[in-house]
This record gives sequence, structure tokens and C-alpha cells, in this order.
Amino acid sequence: MAACDHEPKAKRLTNKPTFDQAFRDKLEELVLMRRDVRHFTSRKVPDEIVERCLNLACRAPSVGHSQPWRIVKVQDPVRRDAIIENFEQANAQALQNYEGTTAEAYSRLKLAGLRDADVHIAFFADMNADTGKGLGSNSMTETKLYSVVSAIQILWLALRAHGIGLGWVSILDPDRIARDLDVAPDWVFVGYLCIGYPVEETDTPELVKAGWQDRLPLTDLILER
Repeated sequence: MAACDHEPKAKRLTNKPTFDQAFRDKLEELVLMRRDVRHFTSRKVPDEIVERCLNLACRAPSVGHSQPWRIVKVQDPVRRDAIIENFEQANAQALQNYEGTTAEAYSRLKLAGLRDADVHIAFFADMNADTGKGLGSNSMTETKLYSVVSAIQILWLALRAHGIGLGWVSILDPDRIARDLDVAPDWVFVGYLCIGYPVEETDTPELVKAGWQDRLPLTDLILER
């Protein structure tokens, strides 16, 4: 299991950080260029970059500062093959939910880069972790899951800043994932991540390019009360 053991020491800031317009423009560009990558090259991802980005991910906000993320680097070829088999079976089952032209469109989608990605990482949430003493999660235990998702998002952006892509595979049987990776029974599976150098750079989601789903306008997503 990966550990976040290189966290910078706490320090008092003597000067207010400066995030100027040039920085904000670059940050916006980074967010817009973050993609769910399914096509990877054979280029190896340096271990030191993965570790650096994981350490940034572990600086994510977490409910009660519980830090519930548990990170598994999946390097064993046998375990990787088990994940691929898991995906293929779950994907075949998911196809049964669609009919007609939608089923045809689904069958053409590439929904995982499991065979090509250099790095495989699984994120779990330790729902019984006593770190943080239950602050903020007693009434909403799912906030620990949200905390793990926030860590994944930071990892995603940090990797992208290094020109490295990440694909989040969600078409999986989570109970089988836990068994195949031999993790603690009270860990809840959150996401399986494929990491590697992308075949192409684009600011357009693959599902948009494939005609599966366009982006919704912001006005459709905000309510005022």
C-alpha cells in the first residue's frame, strides 16, 4: 500500500502567496485539459513523479482531517489480469442495459486503458478509521468517501501538470476488487485508476467526441432559492 510519507513540514507563511492572473490562466487551462484518458503510449511513468503526485493527493481536504484514503499500487501481473477480467465481465453486463443504436454506440466505446496503462492504482476509503475522531462524519459517514474523491481529483490534476494522463475505471465489481487486492474488509472501494502518458492531447472528453453525451450548460445545473 502506498503511503504519504513525504509530507512537507508545517511552516508559517511570512508573505502572502501571490497567485496572479498568469497563474489563474494556467490553472484554468490545467482544469480544461484534464481528461479521462483511455489511450496510453508505452512510455514508462517515472516513479518519483507518481510519488510526488500521491503526496499532493494526500494534502486533499478530508472530513475531520480523517485522511481516510487507502492507496494500493497494483503491480502484480496476476492481480492486474484479475482486474481486467473483472472489467470485461462487468462491461458485458452493463451492455445489457442498453438497446438498439445506444447499445451499438456503447459497444464501440473504449471505456478503460487497463491493458496499456503503465501504472495501476486503486483508492479505497477506510470507513472505520478513527483518525479525526469522527468529526463531521458521525451524521454523514459518506463524507469519508467524498474525501477520497477529492484526493483523486488532486492526483488527476497533479499528474496532468506533468503531462501524464489518468483514466478512472468504474465498470467493475467492487466486492471482487476488494477480494482480488486482498484489502481490509472495512475498506470501501472508490476508484481504480489507470495512469500513463496519453496518446493525444485534447480538451474534449472522449464521450463528447464519440457522440455519447455533450456537456450541459451551466444554466441547467444551478438553482436559486
